[in-house]
Amino acid sequence: MTINQKIIAITGAGRGIGRATAIYLAALGARLVLGARSEAEIAATAREIAAGGGQAVYQVIDVTRRADLDNLVTLACTRFGGLDVIINNASVGPLSPFDALRVDDWDEMIDVNLKGALYGIAAAMPVFARQGNGHVINIVSTAGLKIVPAMGVYAATKNALRTASEALRQESGRNLRVTEISPGFIDTSFADASIADPEIRAAILKRKKELAISPDAVARAIGFAIDQPGDVEIGSIVVRPTAQD
Repeated sequence: MTINQKIIAITGAGRGIGRATAIYLAALGARLVLGARSEAEIAATAREIAAGGGQAVYQVIDVTRRADLDNLVTLACTRFGGLDVIINNASVGPLSPFDALRVDDWDEMIDVNLKGALYGIAAAMPVFARQGNGHVINIVSTAGLKIVPAMGVYAATKNALRTASEALRQESGRNLRVTEISPGFIDTSFADASIADPEIRAAILKRKKELAISPDAVARAIGFAIDQPGDVEIGSIVVRPTAQD
């Protein structure tokens, strides 16, 4: 498989989709560079990978700080000699209706979901240019495909990243692959843990209990996109429960 020995950086790698993806890719022989805000979580992910015979290093990062993404890419180059793939996965979702005026939450979603991914792209691009190849994978959301109340700002950040991904794809030429992955209801704590409105939180939890699929499904989709010949680009993948609207 082409995943074997690839050097792959993942943001938000301590839990949910990021953690599942790291463990899945490591089992296929990838060398992982993990970043997240919680040292305890990414250290636990790295230990699990090592226990399974895989290779992983980690660094505590905050994707709202551009220097942290530069440092994560530098770690990849220092420890493994380069970077083949960056997966911009870190995301937050403090959902609320507009009239709640939770402007700080809006700012956080813009800073993490959009600017954090752009900082990851900015950190990786010089390395990809030197190598003559690379792969950017951006985790967006089905929330940007079907717009619903209380998800306006969250969906806007994901659709902005979707637009940026397509522009990057068109600019990238023959040697840079760009993939966007749109997960649907996935069994993670990503959204419900940060939702202040009790009614919205209860609705999300109910919906998740009814529909959610394992983050392993997204990990497999990411692996599929990576595991292609160099002249094949998987531009967009939607991964959602079969029962999701």
